[in-house]
Amino acid sequence: MQHPEELKYTKDHEWVRIEGDTGTVGITHHAQDALGDVVFVELPEPGANLERGAEFGTVESVKAVSELYAPLSGEVLEVNEALADAPETVNDDPHGEGWMLKVKIGSTDELSELMSAADYQKLLDD
Repeated sequence: MQHPEELKYTKDHEWVRIEGDTGTVGITHHAQDALGDVVFVELPEPGANLERGAEFGTVESVKAVSELYAPLSGEVLEVNEALADAPETVNDDPHGEGWMLKVKIGSTDELSELMSAADYQKLLDD
C-alpha cells in the first residue's frame, strides 16, 4: 500500500492532511493493518485542545486497544461521527473516509516535525 504523498506522518502511525489552518487526522494503513478489525473508536469532543504528542483517544480492535497521539497541537473542530456506527471504515479507507478528527492548527512550527511519505516508509522498512 502506497502512503499518499500529500499527507504528513508521525512515528506513531497517524497521518495529517493540511488544508489552510486545518489538519485532518487519521491512522495509517499500516496502523489499521497491524490492529486488525477495528470495533470502536474513542475520540475527543469538538472544542477540546490537543497537545502535540499527547494521547487524544483510542482505537479498539479485536486484537487490542491502542492509544491515538496528536500529531499537532490545536483545537478539535470536528470529529468523524460516522465512526461511531461504522468503526470498520478505519480499516476500509484509513486515508479517506476513515479520518478521525479535524484540528485548527495551533502552531505551524510543528508541521516541520511531521514526516513525508518517503520518510514514513523508511521508518516502516527499518
